[in-house]
Amino acid sequence: MKKFLSVVPIVAALFVPSTAQAIYESSSDTGTQMFDYIENRRREERENRLTEEQKKLLADIAEAKERLPHEHKEGEPIPAVFEGDDLVYYSGSGEFIATGKVDIIQLEGYRFQTAEATGNTKEQVVRVEGQAHVLQLVPGAPRVTLDGFKTVYNYGKKTGTMGEARGKAGEYYLTGKRFEFYPDHIVVYDGTQTKCDAKTPDYHLSAERMEIWPEQVIKMYNVKSWIKNTVVGTSEYEERKLEETDKQHFPRIGYNKDHGVYIRDDFEIPLFKHLELVIGAYIESKKGIRSNAELQYKNRDFRGKVRYGYYDDKDAKWIQKEPSLDLWYGRHFGKGLPLSYSIEAEIGHWRQKSIASTHQEYEFKLTHDPIYMGKYLLLLNTSYKITKDHPQTEVDSGKMTVKGWNYSIMLGREFTERLAGYVGYAYTKNNSTNSLFDFNTDAYSRKVEGGISYYLTPKDRVVVGVKMNADNHKIEDVDYYWYHDLHCSQMILRWREKRKKLEVHWEFIPW
Repeated sequence: MKKFLSVVPIVAALFVPSTAQAIYESSSDTGTQMFDYIENRRREERENRLTEEQKKLLADIAEAKERLPHEHKEGEPIPAVFEGDDLVYYSGSGEFIATGKVDIIQLEGYRFQTAEATGNTKEQVVRVEGQAHVLQLVPGAPRVTLDGFKTVYNYGKKTGTMGEARGKAGEYYLTGKRFEFYPDHIVVYDGTQTKCDAKTPDYHLSAERMEIWPEQVIKMYNVKSWIKNTVVGTSEYEERKLEETDKQHFPRIGYNKDHGVYIRDDFEIPLFKHLELVIGAYIESKKGIRSNAELQYKNRDFRGKVRYGYYDDKDAKWIQKEPSLDLWYGRHFGKGLPLSYSIEAEIGHWRQKSIASTHQEYEFKLTHDPIYMGKYLLLLNTSYKITKDHPQTEVDSGKMTVKGWNYSIMLGREFTERLAGYVGYAYTKNNSTNSLFDFNTDAYSRKVEGGISYYLTPKDRVVVGVKMNADNHKIEDVDYYWYHDLHCSQMILRWREKRKKLEVHWEFIPW
């Protein structure tokens, strides 16, 4: 039997909106990062597809709205439909008892299913002793699926508790031994979070207490990083935005010809609000241990870092910063313009092998938002950069200054679901012939890039990237890649044909 009751959402405050994304990022200097955008868009499309359960909820809501006795007015409680094998409602006291296949649909976009539920519509309370299944599908909020036990929820005050539960919010898989719901935040005790969907995740974070706040901030206390059933890192406290995607919580393992087998990891130590210490460790079989430390301040659109230690580029070239100050400010121009800008300055002491210098970099960068034109994707950016070096040698060779405009244009296309390609042109004022340090530079300024990507199987993709010196029309690099998905991790094999170098890279990827 069915009955209409005016009941507001049972789990309306369960989770705050999230725009978190799992970023796919390649290691390349031949332009294959174009495929990062294509792969991310495909991943987002897969993530945004409605499940059969979500499609059914939308259909049931549409049907229920047609059967309403009168049109719902704005400001009134959102109606709900109660359905069960046996449903008893006491209009005087407001008490209700529903047993059997209990299905409660709140017409804003919620479904609540259980075998037995009791509650009171006047007190706005729902109680479930056994297991409850919750589905949330509301515009502007994450899609939530949650299964838990011993639920008590006051949907008027938006407070309540749920016993041991697991489910998914947005792209995050969550578990907790106890959930507490408040009007402005949620607390999860003995909780875990991951983007790996395995029953025993390949990786996850656990915390004695997790707090999820409306500012899309998650605060975690006594945190452990896990690979399968093994703890690989701990910290007393972590705080981050749910939409942040640039942090890698787990070690990266690989091999390349120059350095042998290596493992690298970053350790974040929060100090005060907006201030943290980040320690990076790199261990390789050929040259031992390299490390760096960064005292980092971040607040909205500004970031400041004091850096000390060893840093490498994508060609496995290393420099030492002893130390260096890096200041960065950037933001989008607003809703009216599809442009972002950033201003960055770095001043410090650099060393590379026998070369040492007081090094300065200043850069103003303009980046156009990715331009999607059907199956085509256009990327545009430009910058003005000034680099100054004062070498420290026995014979003072004076200051070296390189300044000028840089720009790049790259066009990609998805030919089929399995095949994609790109071509691009770039000019960079700095190169290894006019710069003191051979770091993040080519031996030439003008380059043409191109490549293709092809899926052999749903888990295997091959990529070819080519880079050409546009001044002498000589092909400088031809790189071959094989990407193999291992459930919630990925292995990347790279063969640099012109350099006769093999690289193998493995890391956990949160998608």
